[in-house]
Amino acid sequence: MALWEELRGLDLNIEDVGTERKSVDVSTQFTRVTTTVVLGGEGEQGRGEDVTYTAEDHDWFPDLAAPGRTTLGDLSATLDGLRLFEVEPKMGASADYRRWAFESAALDLALRQNGLSLGAALERDYRPVRFVVSTRGDAFAWLQHNPGLELKLDPENDWDRSFMERLAGTGRVRVLDFKAYYKGTPVDVVPDPALYRAAVELFPEAVLEDASLDGECGVVLRGHEGRMSFDAPIHSVADVNALPVQPGWLNIKPSRFGTPERLLECIEHCAANGIQLYGGGQFELGVGRRHIQVLASLFYPDGPNDVAPSEYNLGEPRPGLPQSPLPAPEELGF
Repeated sequence: MALWEELRGLDLNIEDVGTERKSVDVSTQFTRVTTTVVLGGEGEQGRGEDVTYTAEDHDWFPDLAAPGRTTLGDLSATLDGLRLFEVEPKMGASADYRRWAFESAALDLALRQNGLSLGAALERDYRPVRFVVSTRGDAFAWLQHNPGLELKLDPENDWDRSFMERLAGTGRVRVLDFKAYYKGTPVDVVPDPALYRAAVELFPEAVLEDASLDGECGVVLRGHEGRMSFDAPIHSVADVNALPVQPGWLNIKPSRFGTPERLLECIEHCAANGIQLYGGGQFELGVGRRHIQVLASLFYPDGPNDVAPSEYNLGEPRPGLPQSPLPAPEELGF
């Protein structure tokens, strides 16, 4: 826990607490809503984004009384008693997402009030970030505009072998996300050993994320543990240790961990155990996108990071979008 020890004693002064809500109509069926927590004090503001997916869960938000002078560690302990939702959220992970909004805003404010960047506080250098583009749309259209893009794709149950051969032929697919641990969502994919077998064969270098290990699917993946990655089940080091295999990779989404302490503990655990990391995005609409890019810059800049600039989430494939790698950050705060 050396990383958290560098941060927990940071002084901060929270004089006011506010929120900002953002929304984007992604389709006729889905409106993306996020809420940004804004903590103010001594002329500075710290911001953190709640990426809870269910729009109606943003209609009520906790009323945190400004605690005044405290430390980052003491504030985190105080947040243990904060009621995060008026009623039980639609998704269990939402409690971590909301907690992260307060924790990351406090971290941002503490750093700014102390004249620090996160890199300076942890004595780590920022490095340019390699990113991939995650899409469920037309991958070929993205590559038409930028043949150098790297891709993260979600194999779907209607993918046939000829289509997969065309994708493999591009040489640009870095991660395949099987989404086996999502239930009752629009992105669910039913585990299919035939789909897994074709993916393992046709994409021999790709990271295999959130694949089911049950039944015949697990048989197909046997011997490929070094290519395997997990995302949705991971909220702590305990979750990593509970996995039925030792994966070669993890997708790090900071909001899944709820607190910087749990996040940094997991990063340190993976470094000590030879597990490679890359960052993941959650369709952030605000500062949360910057936060996942900053963490990638400090800890896993060369991974297949799903942290592309937000422009890639909005609109059709088109020229003129930012290119990988992203420049290293320079400003204070998170």
